[in-house]
Amino acid sequence: MGFSILDLSLAGIGIYLLNRLFTKRPRAPLPPGPKGLPLLGNLLDVPTGHQWLGFAKHKDLYGPMSRLSVFGMNIIILNDMKLAVEMFDKRSSNYSDRPNIVFGCEMVGWETVALLHYGERHRTIRKHLHQVIGSRNALSRYHSFIEVESRRLLLRILNDPSKLMTHVHRSTGAVILKLTYGYEMEPSGNDPVLTVTEEGISQISTAAQPGTFLVDLLPFLKYVPEWMPGTGWKRTARRYKATVQELVGKPYEFVKQSMSDGSAIPSYTHALLEKSGNLTPEDESVIKWSAASLYTGGADTTVSTIQAFFLAMLLHPEIAKKAQAELDAVVGTDRLPTFEDRENLPYVNAIVKETIRWHPVAPMGLPHVNEQDDIFNGYFIPKGSVIMPCIWGFSKDPAMHDKPYEFIPERFIGGEAYGGRPAETDVMTYAFGFGRRVCPGTLLADASAFMAAAMALSTLDIKKAVDAKGQVIEPKFEFVEGVLTHPVPYESACVPRSAKAAALMRSVEEEYPWDSSDAKTIANMPWVNPVHPSSYL
Repeated sequence: MGFSILDLSLAGIGIYLLNRLFTKRPRAPLPPGPKGLPLLGNLLDVPTGHQWLGFAKHKDLYGPMSRLSVFGMNIIILNDMKLAVEMFDKRSSNYSDRPNIVFGCEMVGWETVALLHYGERHRTIRKHLHQVIGSRNALSRYHSFIEVESRRLLLRILNDPSKLMTHVHRSTGAVILKLTYGYEMEPSGNDPVLTVTEEGISQISTAAQPGTFLVDLLPFLKYVPEWMPGTGWKRTARRYKATVQELVGKPYEFVKQSMSDGSAIPSYTHALLEKSGNLTPEDESVIKWSAASLYTGGADTTVSTIQAFFLAMLLHPEIAKKAQAELDAVVGTDRLPTFEDRENLPYVNAIVKETIRWHPVAPMGLPHVNEQDDIFNGYFIPKGSVIMPCIWGFSKDPAMHDKPYEFIPERFIGGEAYGGRPAETDVMTYAFGFGRRVCPGTLLADASAFMAAAMALSTLDIKKAVDAKGQVIEPKFEFVEGVLTHPVPYESACVPRSAKAAALMRSVEEEYPWDSSDAKTIANMPWVNPVHPSSYL
């Protein structure tokens, strides 16, 4: 028996009606946002460049929670810290996943704890990291490392004040490389591990931004042959992948070789290898990537914060003078500050917090993904939405911070120092993320920034540079684009506050002379990169 067109039409209508009847429909509207185009959705509405500035405008346009849709992917922007806390902290069981970053993770191979999907591997790595830097008590074991390298930072500035930003990179890298791998960095020349790490962090800061590469929105593009026109991004992925393999693999093999020949010194990686016994390939992968997470995560957040601190002091010399008065009263001028002085230096602590608030290291945080549909704040959040907290917007919210565009450390002290007003919301509660995805390097960045700030203010007058004609070079309050950001290069002219200060700065040479570095050892290791830049993906 045949079917007429009428029969088929009625069947089609029936299937449609049944689908409408039994398909779960949202019990609430989607968050508001700009009207999209057919197929493209809101692709043209995604801010480019300094994304945080564009997304912060959503608050005035659409309210504290807004939505974009790009090729069917929902992007939710949170412009209210209370909503972020409610979503990521109180509903963390649903909102702790990460998006599929096809370019940065699948093609390039980044597997740091910050980018992993939420699951057993993520929990294992965080557990390892927490044992080392997850509490103030655990981190206190490494205070001596931080103090010595902060002193070496002073010495580098004294010897060549024109390279301040480079010195910050080097000193910060030295602390975390020693902590992570027991690796002694080259004190002055180029260091192979530091070089490849800086390159890798720069690459992933671009690659991890949702929407930077079209393949993140259209994953099928990863299967397009590389010989086709317009696929230069695949060659970029191959080059980035080679960088990642060297960044993760070579320092790990250095530790194994050092343990084999008896030259290893205590470190995070050494401790994990020593207690792990017979390792499966997965065990080795977890150790390698947890170590890489510690180094890359701690290094970039710390470098950015310390560089921003020096920029802030250049632009606000009156604040530096207040801090110096506090240091002179508490520490004196016959020694350098230590971590034991920290609780007695509230103004220096407040400067560090204000530096972090002034321009957060990760202005849009890192994106979260919900694993189940949810109704949140009266809106429907579909499963798999990419949710981004505008941390930069939180830091500039006048409801949280009075005069948010001004640099006012007193806001974090409160009381008499702040005109009788209470202290404002602690920036550490939101600047480094939320819930189960809060940055594991937060305390390390905070401790390193405090010690660098305390020692620099104790011994240096942080001054603006002058050009060949004697004209002052005004530094600009500008930051580079990316997921993780830092000040654009600026010039400075730091000088010792006194001859006594200069002598204190030089004392590290005698007390802690630089050991021979491990740079030549790691450069000459018989290690072959498994990914050659000329190989096909």
